[in-house]
Amino acid sequence: MINVGWIGLGAMGGPMAVLVAQAGYQVRAFDLAAQRARSLEGQGITPAASALEAANGADVLALMVATPEQADAVLFGDDALAASLRPGTVVLLMATVGPAAVVSLAQRLEPAGVEVVDAPVSGGTARAATGDLLMMVSGTERALAVVRPLLDVMASRAAIVGSEPGDGQKVKLVNQLLCGVHIAAAAASFMLDDRGSRMVDDDGGEVRSALDIFVKDMGLVMEAARANTYAAPLAAAAEQLYLRGRRAGLGRRDDSSVIEVLRGNPPQ
Repeated sequence: MINVGWIGLGAMGGPMAVLVAQAGYQVRAFDLAAQRARSLEGQGITPAASALEAANGADVLALMVATPEQADAVLFGDDALAASLRPGTVVLLMATVGPAAVVSLAQRLEPAGVEVVDAPVSGGTARAATGDLLMMVSGTERALAVVRPLLDVMASRAAIVGSEPGDGQKVKLVNQLLCGVHIAAAAASFMLDDRGSRMVDDDGGEVRSALDIFVKDMGLVMEAARANTYAAPLAAAAEQLYLRGRRAGLGRRDDSSVIEVLRGNPPQ
């Protein structure tokens, strides 16, 4: 049985630690807000008085902190926690701290025979509580074999994206780029303001702009792109979505009805 030392019991870390404990693993946990660990004691968590105590005897030290500075302070701060870890211990770093920070931590832990599995998470607090997170994972085969049972408890998808510390962070940053751009685009989007409420409340009523118009217009966009040997993958994906809407009989419906294609239940 894997003994888990756990540092960080915030909105994400707390539910994740509880899932691991309820799966039968011994979890000794510490958070700077001491009441967090105490509040989870009835759910299988053993509170620790310090990070050093949480790490004592751990096969896996799970870090769910917020910043690179916090990760560094946990391992190499006043408690000298890193020096207490046994050879063969795996540090499972699940926070988004950037590639450089993970590489630095791994290099300093290597002389002690301690490996890092880089596994930043995505999915939010609700999915953290149900074990439905996405993890972008990198590490050696040996280290991954050690933590795999824990990943399977916390994540529905734990994709191995590389073998080096920092590889997981690189993929997570791409994920965050996409999320950030989508949020910013939505916040400033006339189309979202204009179509959003109709996507939610559509009753098949007034047609302000037929879906067939976008079938035509996206076809023109793709025709122009091909004529100029220009790759337009997003336009191509959008065109396919509108074509699926037409095939489902939505062509004369308002273009906001394309949401039904994404939901997988277009009206017949």
